[in-house]
Amino acid sequence: MTAIHITDIEAAINHWRQRLPSSAGMALAPQVQALAEVYALMVYRHEDTVEEACLPLEALDAWLGWYDTTPDTPCIAICSTSQGDDLCKGCGRTFDEVQHWPAMGPAAKRQVWRRITLEHTAWRFTRYAERAAEGGSKPPAV
Repeated sequence: MTAIHITDIEAAINHWRQRLPSSAGMALAPQVQALAEVYALMVYRHEDTVEEACLPLEALDAWLGWYDTTPDTPCIAICSTSQGDDLCKGCGRTFDEVQHWPAMGPAAKRQVWRRITLEHTAWRFTRYAERAAEGGSKPPAV
């Protein structure tokens, strides 16, 4: 089974709150309400994850609507798994994750995204993030 982390539920709620704000304190948008009910139960039960298959259809649809706005792959086009590494230096995915990415579902992909983001060791988070930051602050070469 594939689980969705509470931070993804929060991100989806915030996405829908921005996109469909309630006016003058009126009722929540259906997407926000569906996700908020799941979120509240997770908090009440002290759970960090919820199984994708256990989400009510309205909440799953709202979560997938948010998911569709996120980047699909962490790839930065520097794939060291093609050179024999078990873990890609560029994106942080394992060889199996890179190979099976196209067949993975949204929740499984988000689990990988969460892991590589928490590890924060892939070049996508270090060398290339630093280069992008430096590139904007340096004067052009003459």
